[in-house]
Amino acid sequence: MTLVSPDAPSRASGAARGAWARMARVPRARFFAGAAAALLVACSGTTGARATTPAQPLSAADVAFLDTLERRTFNFFWETTNPRNGLAPDRWPDPPFSSVAAVGFALTAYPIGVERQYVNRADAAARTLLTLRFLYALPQGADATNVGGAHGFFYHFLDMESGLRYKDVELSSIDTSLLLAGVLFAGQYFDGTGAAETAIRAYADSLYRRVDWRYMLARAPYVSMGWKPESGFISSEWHGYNEAMILYVLALGSPTLPLDTSAWNVYQSTNTWGAFYGYEHVNFAPLFGHQYSHIFVDFRGIQDAYIRGHGLDYFENSRRATLSQRAYAADNPNRWTGYDSSVWGLTAADGPIDTTVTIAGTPRRFFTYAARGAALNEVRDDGTLAPTAAGGSIPFAPNETVAALRAMRDRYGDDLFTRYGFLDAFNPTFATLGIPAKYGRIVPGKAWIGTQYLGIDQGPIIAMIENSRTGLVWNRMRTHPAVIRGLCRMGFSGGWIAGKC
Repeated sequence: MTLVSPDAPSRASGAARGAWARMARVPRARFFAGAAAALLVACSGTTGARATTPAQPLSAADVAFLDTLERRTFNFFWETTNPRNGLAPDRWPDPPFSSVAAVGFALTAYPIGVERQYVNRADAAARTLLTLRFLYALPQGADATNVGGAHGFFYHFLDMESGLRYKDVELSSIDTSLLLAGVLFAGQYFDGTGAAETAIRAYADSLYRRVDWRYMLARAPYVSMGWKPESGFISSEWHGYNEAMILYVLALGSPTLPLDTSAWNVYQSTNTWGAFYGYEHVNFAPLFGHQYSHIFVDFRGIQDAYIRGHGLDYFENSRRATLSQRAYAADNPNRWTGYDSSVWGLTAADGPIDTTVTIAGTPRRFFTYAARGAALNEVRDDGTLAPTAAGGSIPFAPNETVAALRAMRDRYGDDLFTRYGFLDAFNPTFATLGIPAKYGRIVPGKAWIGTQYLGIDQGPIIAMIENSRTGLVWNRMRTHPAVIRGLCRMGFSGGWIAGKC
């Protein structure tokens, strides 16, 4: 076994951590594994969608498990969010800064808590109003310091107390979009006539309306991923298919400063369609790309021209992506410990260390925070699995995902499933190597297990559990004029949006 010095920045290296986290979530990641790609050509020769068994009702034990998981995950947002300003931490129990996307997921969690009777409506409304008022009051401008954003966008990470830009992170188009999706959902949910709920709707509307989506068209019609006052627009732009669908829904639906429809057409022009492990779909390797937009938009039965041409909808597309990952794990081409059809799931998550280890004569690259995934166009897999990969896909494949989550809890017990539900990630292979991890801990005989909860990974779990049960987020967002307008301008029709365009 040989160790090679890492060449990626540590997630704890201050400004580099922000850049690395952003880079790890860039579509078409630059870390394509050549050997794995050759393997996939051989494995992916089939076409069409593999036949699947229709979803069966969940058992009483499944439902009880989801009750526990949903409550614990809600508690993460309710208890770790700063009660003075409403900012949710990027991670806990070591919260170095707030993630604005995590704030969006926190705002999504509060109404779920009301419906599940975890908190009363008045307390949830008060927390929501505190958050929106604080965000709206944050200074905006082109300065590098003492601001929270510019042109209506917010910086990726904010100081947990002041709400100002954290170090030199970027003004983020996608993280702002995820924040705003939570903001708009809160505005739709809190529809009462009292002062607090009336104010929530006013702040939600104002935060959304002031975003100048056209500002991110650095190389029009491509939408930039972000901007820094020190260096201008970053080099990365949005190309389909990935988590940015929610960005385009909101940007094309804006009543004030929208994008032109040409932006959506260009975004889709780089979609990768093909079969992976027997499931034909639009490919994107990390599962978060198939989940984030679906938290807020019900894509069941509605289609734009692209997906209509392939005879399915984007919900079915995410189902196929989820099941293809399960099939990949069952095949386990790299022979990682602990992979099977019961325990699986690759997405952006924490990991043990940035280094290369030679195992049985083959170099194996390990990562700390990274966008892991497996698809036709990319494989990035170091043996690290993330519960949010299955948890965020519960509506797409309820039997397979709930079974995976229960198997994770059963196999790793309280070492993985604890105070706020699932810790972020685990790697059974790494625990067998006899080398120290930079982050997390080795549980002898079980796995390397991360010691952190990440807000952007907790959010999909609670939201998608609730969508699978009641459709709460989907149903409220279906009625928002901007969501309808955005989908119509993107060319969606049929299903619940029929007759609304």
